[in-house]
Amino acid sequence: MSGIEELDEDRLGALAHKLDRPLVLIGLMGTGKSTIGRRIAGMLGLDFVDADDEIVHASQRSISEIFDEFGEDYFREGERRVIARLMTENKGVIATGGGAFVNDETRALILKQGIAIWLDCDIDTLVERTSRRNTRPLLKQGGPREILTRLKEERSGAYSRAQVHVVTGDLPHHETAMQVLEALEKWL
Repeated sequence: MSGIEELDEDRLGALAHKLDRPLVLIGLMGTGKSTIGRRIAGMLGLDFVDADDEIVHASQRSISEIFDEFGEDYFREGERRVIARLMTENKGVIATGGGAFVNDETRALILKQGIAIWLDCDIDTLVERTSRRNTRPLLKQGGPREILTRLKEERSGAYSRAQVHVVTGDLPHHETAMQVLEALEKWL
C-alpha cells in the first residue's frame, strides 16, 4: 500500500482543516464503520458519533427491540431524524447503520451536508465479523451469508453514490483508517 505511511501529522492537520462538513461512514454491517470511524476521528482530532448509539440513547431501546416492537420502517424513520440532527450538530465523523444510506431522504441529506464514505468489504469477511455479535436484527431472519449477499446486491447501487469509496480488507484498524484518509485526501 504505497503512500499510506506518507500521511504524516502535517498532512492529517491539513486534511482536518479542509473539512467543513461531517464525514459520514456508510456501508453494510460489519465493514467497520464504528471502529474505523473512531480511528479516523482520533487521527484528525474530530468528534465521533455512532448514529445507532444515538438511536438507542434517544429511544431507550436496543435496535433489536425497536425492530421487534415497531418494525424496520419505524426504525428507519427514527434513524433519518437522528442522522438529520447529527448532521447539523457534528462537524466530525458519523458512523451510520447499514441501511441508513438506502433511504432516499437520508442519502440526499448526507450527500448535501456531509461527505459520504462507503466502506466496502467482501462477504466472507462480513460473515466472520458479524458472527461476533448476535444483536443484528436483519441477520436473525435466516442465514447470514445469504442475507449479507442479498443486502450487498440490493444496497450497492445506493452506496455507490457516496463521494468516496474504499474497499477494506482484513488490515489492522490503523492501516484501514489511513487508507480511508488517503482516499479522502485524493477526493478533496
